[in-house]
Amino acid sequence: MAHSILKQIVKRLVIVTGTVVVIATAGVAITFGSEALANRAASAPTPDAAKTVPVSVAPITLAHEYTTQRRFLGQIEPATEALLSFELNGRLSKLLVGEGDSVAKGELVARLDTSLLDAERKRLLASQNATRAQLTFAKTRLARAQDLQAEGFSSQETLDQAQATFDELTSRISEIDAALLTLDINSEKSVLYAPFAGRVGAQDVEEMETLTAGQSVLTLIETSTPQVRVGLPLHLSAEDIGQVSIVVNGIDYPATLDQLRPDIDPATRTRTALFSLQSDATFAFGQSATLSLETTVQATGTWIGLDALQQGSGSIWTVLVVEDGIVRTAAVEVLYLQDEQAFVRGSFAQGTQMIQSGAHRVVPGQQVQILAGEG
Repeated sequence: MAHSILKQIVKRLVIVTGTVVVIATAGVAITFGSEALANRAASAPTPDAAKTVPVSVAPITLAHEYTTQRRFLGQIEPATEALLSFELNGRLSKLLVGEGDSVAKGELVARLDTSLLDAERKRLLASQNATRAQLTFAKTRLARAQDLQAEGFSSQETLDQAQATFDELTSRISEIDAALLTLDINSEKSVLYAPFAGRVGAQDVEEMETLTAGQSVLTLIETSTPQVRVGLPLHLSAEDIGQVSIVVNGIDYPATLDQLRPDIDPATRTRTALFSLQSDATFAFGQSATLSLETTVQATGTWIGLDALQQGSGSIWTVLVVEDGIVRTAAVEVLYLQDEQAFVRGSFAQGTQMIQSGAHRVVPGQQVQILAGEG
């Protein structure tokens, strides 16, 4: 039994001794490993400190108004366009102009057949001559009757009859004169003159056609002062419209406001404005034109490039500014967009340094370096 106990004691000593040896060996390994790692770390080069990102900034300059550029579609039309016609019935004997012809003011453009008027004039002139001859005799007879009646050789009835004949012939002469005047007027109305200088548009009849009074013969278009008709919003007044430009076929032409009508177009719910084009260029009437209208809006803000805008939370837009070398965000409200710029107002003050370019390379809270010569 004593032998068995001794055997167990020896076994336990062996286990304890092995454990101590393993622990000692591990400690030595850890010690030498730590020293090796420390020596390797000490021999490695020290990394450079992270460099600050250079950014381009510009001080914010506040403005108290901005100008909007709005465009409205319109149409070119002549200042005057007239449908020429005769006031009388008749046969068109001469049409002296054709479509597209240029005419001067007062130029003869058409004539009716006046043969019936000429015949009537001859008849009236003959009747006038005959009546004047009768009036001459009646005047002599009246003078004789007056002398005889004064001497007592003629009755009052004879004198009255002579007076009545004279008065009747005098009235007949006046009637013939009025008829001749009517013929003169009808003769004048049988010729058609251009009321203004321009060019012939549509030609509605041909020579030798029989026309009725008021039937359109041709359209005359004034070409010297073309106008542009545009529908404008109701809130605009004539005082809001100054010197404007109108684009036709990609070319800007200066224009001035002629009239702003007081009524509202029932179809478009706009007010019609008429502008005169200040140009000697030739325009095709009926073609489209675009009115470019500048309007000044009173608001405090600044112009920034679109690439400086960033989408914030929700519907808020932000820009990045630099304060003491640190990137911060400033909320802005976009008031107007034009080309590659936006007019905004926001939580910034005059002179705040805003990042103009490279905003995508930095984040709020990051330290940055302002490029030399800026800020």
